[in-house]
Amino acid sequence: MGEVYKDSVGVFLSPIREYLEDDSVSEVLINGANEVFVERRGILERTNAKFHDEQALQAAVRNIAQFVGRRIDEENPTLDARLPDGSRVAAVIPPCSRKGTTLSIRKFSKGAPTFADLINRGSISKDAARFLDVCIFLGKNTIVSGGTGSGKTTLLNVLGSRIPKTQRLLIIEDSSELKIVTDHVVFFETKAANAEGKGEVTIRDLVRSALRLRPDRIIVGEVRGPESLDLITAMNTGHGGSMGTTHANTPYDALVRLETLAMMGDTQVPVMAIRRQISAAVHIVVQIKRMADGTRKVTHVSEIIPEVDDQGRYQFQDIFKFVQRGRGPQGQIIGEMVATGRLPTFMDEIETNRLPFGRDKFAAPDWYVQMIAANKNAA
Repeated sequence: MGEVYKDSVGVFLSPIREYLEDDSVSEVLINGANEVFVERRGILERTNAKFHDEQALQAAVRNIAQFVGRRIDEENPTLDARLPDGSRVAAVIPPCSRKGTTLSIRKFSKGAPTFADLINRGSISKDAARFLDVCIFLGKNTIVSGGTGSGKTTLLNVLGSRIPKTQRLLIIEDSSELKIVTDHVVFFETKAANAEGKGEVTIRDLVRSALRLRPDRIIVGEVRGPESLDLITAMNTGHGGSMGTTHANTPYDALVRLETLAMMGDTQVPVMAIRRQISAAVHIVVQIKRMADGTRKVTHVSEIIPEVDDQGRYQFQDIFKFVQRGRGPQGQIIGEMVATGRLPTFMDEIETNRLPFGRDKFAAPDWYVQMIAANKNAA
């Protein structure tokens, strides 16, 4: 953290300073003055750290808010902000938080992640990573879907950093977390309203402005409001290869969530029209999940078929899928990501561009084919 931050706010966070400076800790969770948890390698553990009292904890939160130009009080009991080092802070104070002030500090990871890092961690297979690289090169619109803390931002960092250097990239976020490394990138961040309730700039405002700034691709850090419709529109109007993340448990649920968010605004577009837009705009959904053993794994790389079925439902096919085959003696997840045997509908584009990813890469292993056949017989 910056020296100015340490001097002005760090003293208030002295009870948890050791965890903020510990690189093995990814998140610090405070549930009132006497309860502090940390996350290491995806597993939560309780610490002995404590704040002197509730007033001391609230003082820390208020000073964080003041330092970043926000305010948190009885009229505004929540805080969502970014610290100078890039860490994400969220807080809720009483009376909304009945157990005492609740504070989460999600630390900013050092260094830019790569596909090699994800492969080495077992988060994705080499073939699935190379396929996503192909999708990015071909300008396929991609949604990263997953739960809170599943690794969506990390994965989006990796995907964004694979965008060709010759293209202009505009990144839009509530609080800047993405650190995509490329030659031509512009970062936008929302702005909260002032004490008089004026001056707010939303993600939707920034998406609309971005469309006038000649972007080749647009990335929305997290789609969680009516800006969903604007992003889908951008994907359908010449900004191929755009990306975003959303909270959902499956690839199908991710599309349903985009649809629901698109209808939250003042749009009068019929539901079926929105569904058709989404099915035409989104090409790939990458599902990522935090597993029971704390590891983060890509569980699905799914292609969206660009049309809804007769009942108006989205159609998709899994290209790569993580299959769990058991648990280890220490509870670790045992499994692997495999090709499902289905070819993407844009296989001809891969071959026309002479990309080194042949049809054999999509062949399912024999044990997976046998497992699927056995499941069908059992049903």
